Amino acid sequence: MTSLTLPDIAAQSSEQFLPLDWVGMCGIALPLLLDGRSLSARADAGVSLDDGAARGIHMSRLYLALEILEQQPLSTALIRQVLEHFLESHQGLSRRAYLRLAFDHLLKRPALVSPLAGWKHYPVSIDARLENEMFHVELSVDIPYSSTCPCSAALARQLIQEQFDRDFSGPSLDRDSVRQWLGSSSGIVATPHSQRSNARLQVRLADGELHLTELIDCAESALGTAVQTAVKRADEQAFALANGQNLMFCEDAARRLHQALRQAQGVTGFKVRVEHAESLHAHDAVAASRWQW
Repeated sequence: MTSLTLPDIAAQSSEQFLPLDWVGMCGIALPLLLDGRSLSARADAGVSLDDGAARGIHMSRLYLALEILEQQPLSTALIRQVLEHFLESHQGLSRRAYLRLAFDHLLKRPALVSPLAGWKHYPVSIDARLENEMFHVELSVDIPYSSTCPCSAALARQLIQEQFDRDFSGPSLDRDSVRQWLGSSSGIVATPHSQRSNARLQVRLADGELHLTELIDCAESALGTAVQTAVKRADEQAFALANGQNLMFCEDAARRLHQALRQAQGVTGFKVRVEHAESLHAHDAVAASRWQW
């Protein structure tokens, strides 16, 4: 059989073309290795098209360069290696390379008191680029938590005090009666409002390991009210106590995270955005902070 050369339409042109900032593929399915486990991820891979004589890039070369991500543990060094391969396979065509990885990071979290445990997923994205031998990598992660309004808590306490004055207006108090009153719906007439909240952390990473789990742990520890998975009543009670001990406006949450990230390993800059999905209002409360960004 005669061997035929397959046509390459992209290379069969003498025209001059407009250079393009980004050409590539989005939503590529691939596995990643992280913390000793295989994760299902999606990748966006691309390069700039700077050669005006070229109609297009070699997309299959980008696709094949991603194979190394399923063979070695994910790190910033490995991501840089992939971007360097992008450019090496497009010498003369491209000066910038881009890679975005998106996946859910699963962590098994213990209950607060009981021996139960359950899985939580944290949406993660990693954006990296290589340009003029300058390497930049940013990691974003969403962290859900609970927030109890300090203003609402103060207003509830005031109502409870007023109810106490009405119910115990006599000159003497009986300890057992007061204790029974404190455990009744007629005594605790008001409760503060809480809401599920979300922190979006966007951090610039130094070269080396990702320290993703450590970053999440750092943020949840700073907030003090991470949402739970499997719980018994004892865990729910402990969660109520944690909320009562960690009253916070969105401004407080943003400040807590800012201070924690300043001490986090491998972080060279960050953005923080917190959103409290108000149970009182029909709108959300938002606060943001940044450092070296």
